Amino acid sequence: MIYGKLPVVFLSTIASEKNGSTNCVIATYILEHLDEMQDIGIKEIAKKCNVAVSSISRFCKEIGLRDFVELKELLSSIDFYFEEQSHSQSFNQRIEDYSYKIHESIQMVKNTIDGHQLIKLCDDIKKYQRVGIFGLLKAGSVAINLQGDLLMLGKQVYTHISYTQQMQYIITADENDLIIIFSYTGSYFDYQNLRALKKKLNAPKIWMISGDKKNYPSFVDEVISFESLQDQAGHPYQLQFVASLIAQEYSKICKL
Repeated sequence: MIYGKLPVVFLSTIASEKNGSTNCVIATYILEHLDEMQDIGIKEIAKKCNVAVSSISRFCKEIGLRDFVELKELLSSIDFYFEEQSHSQSFNQRIEDYSYKIHESIQMVKNTIDGHQLIKLCDDIKKYQRVGIFGLLKAGSVAINLQGDLLMLGKQVYTHISYTQQMQYIITADENDLIIIFSYTGSYFDYQNLRALKKKLNAPKIWMISGDKKNYPSFVDEVISFESLQDQAGHPYQLQFVASLIAQEYSKICKL
């Protein structure tokens, strides 16, 4: 898992909420004062954010957490890291090193992706009237890009930046829905307990697009996987390459 649950839920909240909204204010304050959050209580956070204690409790639930206790657990185990892709002293060499890694990651997708599965997904996109495409953080931007490409091809699909809104959409979807998940590490469903989806009889059809070939939950129907280094460098570029291939192949299917 490249990114923990805290950046996923907080950054998606800030990106999807109206600037100045209560949830945005709370999320922004916590991220800007992470070093102070270890020993702070719910009343003090509320005071710092100029909101009621009930607003903090509501915030926790609306971003997909159980309660304030789970928020404190996340804040006590923060593990942020950023990968430097080159340690060269030369700026030009750092560009060269980074460019090589991106090129290498694209070639890995090209050489290992299952074309039959990709075409099968495109057939499903054409078949289903209701299509939802989701991802978290960088994968979320890939979902939005594919949404735009498909719109240019006459296919309207749904996506949302908010982690909570994505979960609500998936849980309430039925057999008439197609769900496409972009998840570089394949950990998309690890962030929340989805027992409701596991027990669902009229579940949607779910495709997972990932750089990790592992066993996925039983409710994931189809997988498009590719080889990856599971690093931050290749993360968005490999997924975006796959999304672009989907759009290109969907265009061909539409013409046929």
